[in-house]
Amino acid sequence: MNAANANLINSIVLIAMGIWGYIDTDMVSKTALIPVGFGIILLLMTPGVKKENKIIAHLAVLLTLFMVGVYIGRIPKASAAGGTMLIRTIVMIATGIFAMIAFIRSFIAARKARTNA
Repeated sequence: MNAANANLINSIVLIAMGIWGYIDTDMVSKTALIPVGFGIILLLMTPGVKKENKIIAHLAVLLTLFMVGVYIGRIPKASAAGGTMLIRTIVMIATGIFAMIAFIRSFIAARKARTNA
């Protein structure tokens, strides 16, 4: 899987899980919409990642790493709450890590291509 597709999947998951969290809290918790905002930003970066724009790709990696870190930090709260909050947290972490792996592989391949050229 290439970095652009992984970023697209990650952004869609962030948007979907954020909306699900917002609805799950009876539309009271505005903080549940934070992943929606980050998901939209990452979604808007997907064309730049697809075109292998270094700056956009590195910003997408930075945002993805930030979101993975935030959700890893939320595991204790999600574990205590259990249920759908824990599921959403684990799914967002998993897709974030998946995207990070795709980005790293993409960066390694680009570096190899530059040194072989």
